[in-house]
Amino acid sequence: MDYTACNACGECADVCPVTQPDEYQMGLSSRKAIYIPFPQAVPCSYILDMEHCLGNNPIACGKCQDVCEKQAINYDDTDEVITREIGAIIVAIGLDVYDPTEMDEYGYTRYDNVITSMEFERLICAGGPTAGHFVRPGDGERPKRIGFIQCVGSRNPKIGRPWCSNICCMNTVKDTLLLADHYPDVENVVYYQDIRAFGKSFEDMFQRSKETGTRYVRGLPGDVEEDPTTGNLLITVENTTSGKLERHELDMLVLSVGVEPPKDLAKISSLLTLSKTSDGFLMESHPKLKPVDAPTRGVYFAGFCESPKDIKDSVCQAGAASSRAGALLNAGKITIEAITSQIDEENCTKCGVCSRVCPYGAITWKKGEVPVVVEAACAGCGACGASCQFGSITMRHFTDDQLVAQVRAILAEKPEDKVMVFACNWCSYAGGDMAGISRIQYPATNRVMRTMCSARVSEDMVLEAFRAGAPVVLVSGCHYADCHYINANRQTVARVQKLWNKIEKAGVRPERLQLEWISAAEGQKFAKVMKQMEDLRRTVTAEEIEKAKEALKPKPKKKPKPKAEAAAAAAP
Repeated sequence: MDYTACNACGECADVCPVTQPDEYQMGLSSRKAIYIPFPQAVPCSYILDMEHCLGNNPIACGKCQDVCEKQAINYDDTDEVITREIGAIIVAIGLDVYDPTEMDEYGYTRYDNVITSMEFERLICAGGPTAGHFVRPGDGERPKRIGFIQCVGSRNPKIGRPWCSNICCMNTVKDTLLLADHYPDVENVVYYQDIRAFGKSFEDMFQRSKETGTRYVRGLPGDVEEDPTTGNLLITVENTTSGKLERHELDMLVLSVGVEPPKDLAKISSLLTLSKTSDGFLMESHPKLKPVDAPTRGVYFAGFCESPKDIKDSVCQAGAASSRAGALLNAGKITIEAITSQIDEENCTKCGVCSRVCPYGAITWKKGEVPVVVEAACAGCGACGASCQFGSITMRHFTDDQLVAQVRAILAEKPEDKVMVFACNWCSYAGGDMAGISRIQYPATNRVMRTMCSARVSEDMVLEAFRAGAPVVLVSGCHYADCHYINANRQTVARVQKLWNKIEKAGVRPERLQLEWISAAEGQKFAKVMKQMEDLRRTVTAEEIEKAKEALKPKPKKKPKPKAEAAAAAAP
């Protein structure tokens, strides 16, 4: 379809013999196989539904092409791949609405007069399938008693959706005001857990809704039945305010459905190396200081992809994202992080492990070649350096030698009285600061060593701590689903699990190596963990410490063989 030639005359749709449910009208009306997606579509041009069109491969119809004077319809048109060089990306991919068919306790799939809030919007809209005449889908009659159930698909950990969808409460309040304005005789009942009206003038709207006569019942219905004669719905609900079980008869029931991350978010996340929070939304670089920045430089967020938000917040975030992107593009040059990885080409075995563990894709590697660090993309987590068995890759300012030297210095005197703590710069280390400024007391036996990420803590650093006489070693970092470096702490988990097996085989209690997730705001948890570490330290005997020193003595490091020597060893 040539949208530049189409003048939206509509003659093509008039002659089209194919009808399909209209997605925009929530399937409450139909459309043709050639159609305008919705009235305000830009550009205002007809599109072809090639899945249902009869005019392609082979042409069995072609009526729309015959009547199009502008010759805008081309059945031979194919998808086109467009290549562009860009300097910034704004991720604004929207949302998906929860499908209540999987939660059918309210009878959405069984009763015609149970609809979603999205279907309600179309029924009451002047541009909807009923031209604004609000009727029941079951019999076309105007309802007199309407119920709204909140938090359908939201705030429900049982179905994997613990988050608040943000928009549902006020959307229902708005709907009750619309009904009161157009149909003053309609009785509205809202079943809710909590009404969250925290936006500007939202509380005023809520109060106006109650003043119109809308009844708010604190409690979610436990049972919905249909009267087969009238089509009315019988609702059983416990009013938690009065403590009484109530039974209501309604003409229509509206499910206020929540929202969820779009289904293609995983693809976008993988494509742009983005991190997701535990609820499935994209994670920003910093919730306060960089709320629209992705951990990957040059990528910014706008709208629902980052968290549920209303139109106002989405517009604000879009403005902030475009401003951040504009500042980056207008700068002419960028300042990169000084803490980046570097490769020792002489010692590199060209195995490519560093490339595979990099969460940012900042290390490019081809088989048989030395990997290359793209410094502009490197964020300095250090996962690559900790994963290299040959010491061929490390981080500036946080080299292996520097970190091991710190471990030895910390444990040089009376190591048996100390707990060796490796702390992630962004979370657990900051959590220690939070405990300090909050004046939360905890044992002074811990010795905290800062690393940019828990993934920077290599096997050698942990073993060196035990060799130096540390009774207990703690590796701590960001919460598992909230890693500052996208998903680098997954490398931490794998490495610590490997170490547990290794030290246990050597006869060392694996409990002496601990792994904890502590956020920057969890000063209380930091103090609690330190107390637990001190309690554990007191259980470690001097004999255990000496045994660990002996059992974990270092072995000669692997050294890559020169090419000639390697070839000779491989020869038969």
